[in-house]
Amino acid sequence: MLDNTLTRNKLADTSVVIGSWERGHVLRTNFEGKLTLVTGAATGIGRATALGFAAEGARLALLDHDGDALAATADEARGRGVEVAVATADLSTAAGVADGLARLLGDGSSPDVLVNNVGAGSVRTFDDLTDDDWHATFELNFFSYLRTIRAVLPGMRARGSGVIVNNASDLARQPEANPVDYAASKAAVLALTKSLARAEGPAIRVNAVAPGPIWTPFWTKPGGFADTLAKVHGLPPQEAVEHEMKLRQLPLQRLGTAEEVANVVVFLASDLAAFVTSSVWGVDGGSVRAIV
Repeated sequence: MLDNTLTRNKLADTSVVIGSWERGHVLRTNFEGKLTLVTGAATGIGRATALGFAAEGARLALLDHDGDALAATADEARGRGVEVAVATADLSTAAGVADGLARLLGDGSSPDVLVNNVGAGSVRTFDDLTDDDWHATFELNFFSYLRTIRAVLPGMRARGSGVIVNNASDLARQPEANPVDYAASKAAVLALTKSLARAEGPAIRVNAVAPGPIWTPFWTKPGGFADTLAKVHGLPPQEAVEHEMKLRQLPLQRLGTAEEVANVVVFLASDLAAFVTSSVWGVDGGSVRAIV
């Protein structure tokens, strides 16, 4: 056993090292020069995440279907002094994922970090959803993650290290009546996250973030959540969103920002979270009320 007095004296010394942290020193993410692949990086949470990694010195490989917005994100990231490669692709198809990754990682490089972020949804009732609707939701929100992970895992395994962070949703843990297809696809993402964390440890860590309502183009774009909620509630979009937040009894009483989610993604991917895997981190303003 350690002598308690000796232990207390050592902990009082600011030079003592605890893991990679020296007391009295700034904690570090250690991303300098590491390659981070972010899907859905053009706007919203993906854009904020890419810029968050750029601020920490990571090299970036960015995928999205919106070439103009992706180029703008890349330019801003390069302005922070990091290398950025981009590719446009339709990630809702197997061919699109394969083509986009081939153009980004065609030299055989493997990312140190993968952030699966691409996704879409709209508020539709169960009766409104056809089989084609269900398939389309799962192709983008789930299979894009599965296919991207399948492509990068061999390189991570060969290197003996890697981190995967999947963007899910609070609706995966606490589904509402609508949109049921979106919630189901994100619940599948959480199951995939947990299974892979068990299968790929200890070399590769796999975690998920579960954002609540975040004020991004996902909500604000034409036909997005705000517009579809307006139809459901019979209110103008902004009023419909505020009404929905009251129904959800959100403790923080506001929508979150993309940057608030990105901060957690960067943390989970960093050395600061070296003992964190198989976890689901809510960034939801308190929307999920369950203990587990």
